[in-house]
Amino acid sequence: MTNERLARVLSLILLIPGALHFAVPKPFDALVPDELPGDKRAWTYASGVAEIGLGAAVLAPRTRRTAAGLAAALFVAVFPANVNMIRLWVDKSPTLKTIAWARLPLQIPLIVLALLVRRGARPTPEGE
Repeated sequence: MTNERLARVLSLILLIPGALHFAVPKPFDALVPDELPGDKRAWTYASGVAEIGLGAAVLAPRTRRTAAGLAAALFVAVFPANVNMIRLWVDKSPTLKTIAWARLPLQIPLIVLALLVRRGARPTPEGE
């Protein structure tokens, strides 16, 4: 698969959940760890803005390299929310618990995808 196609896949992986943070924020609010300061909805919206911004920036060749690197960092940063989901869903159905546990190893291919896109992107020439 070409880097352009990988970038489009990465972009969709960021844009769709990013938009969902605004369309249906309540499930995302529930994943915000209680240990984070401030309003959970603010964290939901901030992460949605980050995902939408990075998803759009990955599409542009001039910003792709930086955006893909930041996307990898974002996927690492949301890992604690996925761990928190497991903690919160301890009393949920076996299906929901399986989903929560499955999200943890799924972060790895997301990080790898972002790093592949970053590596395949052309560095921005100095002065541009």
